[in-house]
Order: sequence, then C-alpha cells, then structure tokens
Amino acid sequence: MIFQDKGLRNRLLFILGALFISRLLANIPIPGVDSAKLMTFFAGNDFLSFLNIFSGGGMSKLSIAMLGVSPYITASIIMQLLTMMSSKIKTMYQEEGEIGRKKFIQISRYLTIPIAFIQGFSFLKLLENYGVITHISTFDFSINLLIVVAGSILMMWIGELMTEFGIGNGISLLIFAGIVASLPTTITQMALSFSASQIPAYLLLLVVFLIVIYGVVFISEAERPIPVTYAKRIVGSKVTGGVSTYLPLRLNQAGVIPIIFAMSILLFPQIILKYLSQIATSEVVKNITLSISDFLTNSWSHGILYFVLVVLFTYFYTAVTFDPDQISKNLQQGGAFIPGIRPGNSTSEYLGKVLTRITLVGALFLGVIAVLPLVVQSISGVSSIAIGGTALLIVVSVVIDLIKKIQAQITMREY
Repeated sequence: MIFQDKGLRNRLLFILGALFISRLLANIPIPGVDSAKLMTFFAGNDFLSFLNIFSGGGMSKLSIAMLGVSPYITASIIMQLLTMMSSKIKTMYQEEGEIGRKKFIQISRYLTIPIAFIQGFSFLKLLENYGVITHISTFDFSINLLIVVAGSILMMWIGELMTEFGIGNGISLLIFAGIVASLPTTITQMALSFSASQIPAYLLLLVVFLIVIYGVVFISEAERPIPVTYAKRIVGSKVTGGVSTYLPLRLNQAGVIPIIFAMSILLFPQIILKYLSQIATSEVVKNITLSISDFLTNSWSHGILYFVLVVLFTYFYTAVTFDPDQISKNLQQGGAFIPGIRPGNSTSEYLGKVLTRITLVGALFLGVIAVLPLVVQSISGVSSIAIGGTALLIVVSVVIDLIKKIQAQITMREY
C-alpha cells in the first residue's frame, strides 16, 4: 500500500536519502583528531554521551557535523522563551498565521549561526586543551571552527528539507537516526563485557525498557475529551448545527520537545564552564567554574535539575502551543459551547484548569523518563545512557509520529 502511492514513496525515499547523507557527514572527522585520546575522553562520560545523542552521533567521532542540530534547538528555545517576554514575537508566532510562523522560523535560523560559533569554539578549545585535537595552528583552528559551524547549518537545512519534502519532523528524525546508529556499538560493547553475574541487571534493563515503551505509547495516545455542542442556527430555510462532538486535549501536548529543551539548557553552560576552567588565569575564577561544573555534572544534582527543567518546559511549551483564550474565542465565533460552561472567559478558565491538571501527569511522566537511566544505572551498575529513557522516548515518539503521518497519507489517497 505504501509503495503504491507515488507521492508517499517519493517522500520516504527522500527521507532515506537525507538520512544517508546525514550519517555520512557524521562519520567524516575534522583534521587533527587524536583517535586514541578521543576514545579516552568520551569513555564513561555521561555528559558527553547525552551530548552525542543530540549531535546525531557526530560528537563521538568529532565529525564535521559534530554539533548536529543542537545550535538550532538552542536557538528555538531562545525564541520560544522570547514569546513569553515579547508581545510582538508572541503575536507573530500565534496570531499572524503561516506567514508569522515562517518569520519566526527564519529568525531562529539566523540565531543558530552565532550560537553554533559559540558552541563550536568552546568545545574545540576544550578538546585542544585536553590534547584530543593536536598540532594545529590558529589558522587551522579557525578552519575547523568554520567547518563545524557549516556542518551544523547543513544539518539544520537537511532537517528542514526532510520536514518539507519528507514525512514527520526532520530534526527529530535526525536525532532518531543518531540514536539508532549508536545501537550496534552499544550492544556490541555490552556483549563483550558480559558476565553471568550481570544477568539480573540486564533483565532489569529489559523490563524497564518494555515498561518505558508501553508508557510512552500510552501517554502519547492518551487524551481528555472535552464535550462541545454547536448551537442550532437557521440558514435560509434549513436548520444547521445542534451537533455534539468533543475537543481532544492530549495528556502530553509537548511530545519530546521538553526533554530536548532541558538537555540543551543543561549542556550549553557545561561546555562554556569547562572551557572557562581551562583558560582562566585567576585561581578564584577557575575554582568557581570548576565547582559549578562539578555541581552540574554530579549525578544527583544533574538528575534533579534535569527532572525540574523537563517538568517546567512541559508546562511552558504547552502554554506556548495551546492558548485557552484563543480556543475559547474560536469556539464562540463558531457558535459552539461546552455544556454547563458559559462562553468567553468561563470557557477559557475551564480549559486552562483542565489543561493544567492533565499536563501535570504528562510532565511528571516525562521527568521520570528523563532521569530513569541515572536511576537504573545506580541500581544495576550498567550504563544505559545510549539506550536509556530519553533515547527510548525519542525513538518511540518519532516512530509513532511517522506511522501516524504515513497512515494519514494513505487515508488521503483512499479518499
């Protein structure tokens, strides 16, 4: 059925071609990399493992696409935050329709460039100070920085092309491809280090992963139906309206976006702090940066901050994408009302109250999923960052979204 539809087939082939190019870029290293020191630098570093997930796997190889779509995600976060502080940007994003959203995305693209320069410079300097990148002059360093920034912009462009000419969200698909590409290496490492004493730990991991997959599917599909009735109207000699339907409020309106946002917010300061600790000449400044960096990378503090940020970003992103006032206005203009609730402000308050309650469940679920790898690792002693809760959430959510988009295309073809 899928390959009988020429349009759908072309979209899927475009996605496969774009993913092939992105994986190729993620495996071309920048000049001057010491592979042995790079492996040592990444070994057992959970912070870098998380960063590697969102770079699409390019960070562990110091490829030309080592930053991946991380600068673009950071730029999107900044723009989303600005919608809460600037009425002009909020109007552009929510009320100017498709043209406003295009302007919003274009500003995010421009903002990606300076963020990519900051992230690339900080990380390259950090690697140079640790001896991972060796024997390069200032000119060579500048060339590497330009290559890394260009690679990040190219990945952003590929992701947006996938969104436009493929199926699903291109940025999410690039992250998904990076996670899936790391699975063979992770499974091989686990097989090589396997011992009979670790069987209970691996069984625990398997059970946790199955529970996470079930939970992600359940929460992603769960919704709270709000009954809506359209008032009867007389148009000419006919009576229209009087139809009862419902407004579906999803338990998790934000999807995987809060986890991606929270991780980007946690990772960006750590890169800057690690770089500052290397170049600081004052012992006071160096000690302060090292203390903050140690606090952010500590398992407990990192887990708590991660959980809190995921919960906050879930509420934030839901507030940005779902406006009860606008929904209430649209219902009133369409001659619809919620039974037992007065149109206007009362409807808006009711929708806001319901949304706040159901979002709490989705936010707590996302928070638990985010810190689950850290909890499992502390209990079982087996590192599961690469295939942990965050990665599983992204993989399962992207697959569900892709299946829905394909089913929608097939349904359209049938009609």
